Amino acid sequence: MKDQLEALRGAALEEIAQTADLRVLEDARVKYLGRKGRVTEILRGLAQVPAEERPAIGQIANAVKEAIGTAIDARKAGLEAEAEAHRASSEAVDLSLPGRHPRRGHMHVINQVTDEILDIFFELGFQVAAGPDVETEYYNFDSLNIRPDHPARDSHDTFFVKPGVVLRTHTSPVQMRVMERTQPPVAVVVPGRVYRVDYDASHSPMFNQIEGLLVDEGITFADLKGTLLMFIHRFFGKDTKMRLRPSFFPFTEPSAEVDISCTVCKGQGCRVCKNSGWLEILGCGMVNPEVFKYAKYDYGKYTGYAFGLGVDRIAMLRHAITSISHLYENDLRFLEQF
Repeated sequence: MKDQLEALRGAALEEIAQTADLRVLEDARVKYLGRKGRVTEILRGLAQVPAEERPAIGQIANAVKEAIGTAIDARKAGLEAEAEAHRASSEAVDLSLPGRHPRRGHMHVINQVTDEILDIFFELGFQVAAGPDVETEYYNFDSLNIRPDHPARDSHDTFFVKPGVVLRTHTSPVQMRVMERTQPPVAVVVPGRVYRVDYDASHSPMFNQIEGLLVDEGITFADLKGTLLMFIHRFFGKDTKMRLRPSFFPFTEPSAEVDISCTVCKGQGCRVCKNSGWLEILGCGMVNPEVFKYAKYDYGKYTGYAFGLGVDRIAMLRHAITSISHLYENDLRFLEQF
């Protein structure tokens, strides 16, 4: 048995010395020192040894266990040190390399266009007003002279949160909120998100609008036309032509659609303008006296105009963007162009 233990010690120490993997080293520990290990198997024959020899065999067995355990611990420490050195070498930072500049973000194209539009109206004395995205039917429809049977109040056009409450379909409700708490003169522009049940290449369920409202004594349609012409020339260039076409909106009377000469073909006719030479950009008109009644304004004394434009459409025209979905997909390859 003594010879077996000595032979086992030699074999174990040689195997441990040649081990190059921590998992294999753990297997060796179990193989030699585990409850069912090689040392334990040999000691099971201790009963066959004469009683007077057993203490000496026990001492040898303990010495073998200690030698194997010490060798395993030493080899484990060596392998861990090698692994740490390799990891440190592979992850080393070369301080001589040039630094990497973090990528900088920038303002979204929609916000860029919104700010540019607002700056033009700021110069004309307009102030910014804001209102909630979730709106009551009173502010979104009733106070703007939109009758209960109007198609825009149906669920195929409007998102209803609950009866009497909607996601606003335009920024016009802010007109009434401003007029309720402000006496003329009033001059505000209202940027914000609006929501409609609509989706295709040129329409999105959520998009951005800017509403404009001016109320004072002696305001005429000529003032409206002059304001919009100034805006168009500042934003699209002085060579851009403007025309007004009669239209109908419940909250303005008279009402008009505003077209500009095509920004792509300069009015010659192309695919973008459907060969008409014109592009529609906004709706406008003189504030309907019925709206002034809701605001408790003296419609015999005051007049005003209002207009509304889609920021998304303006951005698409400015940058020749083919689909409104590009504005909301957050594709950096697209956004980084602006």
